[in-house]
Amino acid sequence: MENISKYIMPLIILGILIFGLFKKGEVYQPFVSGAADSLKTMAEIVPSIVGILVAVSMLKASGAVEMAAFALSPVLKLIGMPREIIPLSLLRPFSGSGSISVVNDIIKTYGPDSYSGRIASVMMGSTETTFYTVALYYGAAKVKNIRHTLLAALLADVCGILGS
Repeated sequence: MENISKYIMPLIILGILIFGLFKKGEVYQPFVSGAADSLKTMAEIVPSIVGILVAVSMLKASGAVEMAAFALSPVLKLIGMPREIIPLSLLRPFSGSGSISVVNDIIKTYGPDSYSGRIASVMMGSTETTFYTVALYYGAAKVKNIRHTLLAALLADVCGILGS
């Protein structure tokens, strides 16, 4: 039963082909057309995603995230946020992979059942990679005015961070 997942996509594709044959409709041409459209969309959104990933990597490598965590730690300690969680709360809206690496470090260092480990786990589940998601979906839809979406999404992230 555990190996069934590797057969799901081939079965779906086979099902679509069989459905197309029974309906006596074209199957190959719509597939090729859809693939061409997806490549165009990908070419349009890749620069935004690369820009975000480069910016996050530069922030992490420069030590700016750690400096911000050090500067914010006295204030955030008042609400009970441990210093080791602050980099996660700063990176989470920008990068999923960067956030996962921070959570991994927290869990390796403090343990999954520690106060910091539980906060990090809840924060990962209750927040989103807002800037990445907005760049991806709005870039694909060619939407330029994102201010209301961005404000609402960042407010939701703040609520998720404070709630965790």
